[in-house]
Amino acid sequence: MNSFLLAIIVLLIFMSLMFALAMKLKDNSIVDIAYGLAFVLVGWCLYIAADSGHVRQDLVLALMTIWGLRLAAHISLRKLGEEGEDFRYRQWREAWGKTFIWRSFLQIFMLQGAVVFLVALPVLLVINQPGGELTWVDLLGSLIWFIGFTFEAVGDWQLLRFKAAPGNRGQIIQTGLWRYTRHPNYFGEAALWWGIFLISLGSPHGVIGVISPMLIGFLLLKVSGIPMLEAKYARNPEFENYKERTSGFFPWLPKERRGG
Repeated sequence: MNSFLLAIIVLLIFMSLMFALAMKLKDNSIVDIAYGLAFVLVGWCLYIAADSGHVRQDLVLALMTIWGLRLAAHISLRKLGEEGEDFRYRQWREAWGKTFIWRSFLQIFMLQGAVVFLVALPVLLVINQPGGELTWVDLLGSLIWFIGFTFEAVGDWQLLRFKAAPGNRGQIIQTGLWRYTRHPNYFGEAALWWGIFLISLGSPHGVIGVISPMLIGFLLLKVSGIPMLEAKYARNPEFENYKERTSGFFPWLPKERRGG
């Protein structure tokens, strides 16, 4: 079977099962946990089905597996400290009314499956055709992935610890990596996919994989990442001051406090 067709079938089945579970639990936000797991599942299914064993195949699959499992574990831990459905999905549940079921299936679960396919494309291309020996580009890609993964993992950990402290309730984290960017986890997410794309350039058609980091960047900067999250804190004086001083995406030294 064609590798890309197999990927589509695996994602269709997995996301359909997650949709059924979400309907039972009355919680569409479980799709955020399914997101990272979907990458791991589709990657390993293709790896097992393909003529695998090339070091570049092993490399991209390992990097994606580490990222996907960590992300799924992080979101699972975060949900343990929350009550019910995430606010974004709860808003859609209320707004969609009678069309909620079919719009949930198509606009949340199937759309998420399509996003997984496109973002995972560099890995799928390498598993399908790994190319020649590793080069300095693979090393550079691995280094960029490591930097991105560090920002994402450490940023998420710092945020979890901050929120767990009772004295921080209702406050905005402004320490650690969050001192240099308002979204270290989102910056890290974008960076690590650029790293994986660079590794995929060793594959004969790897350049097509540029769709992945470009899509991630668009979603984080313009759609469901920064815009939706920052809209939640609009008109919050503490956040507005933080926003004025701190880079929105790329890490940079903070501006001096007003009046200081």
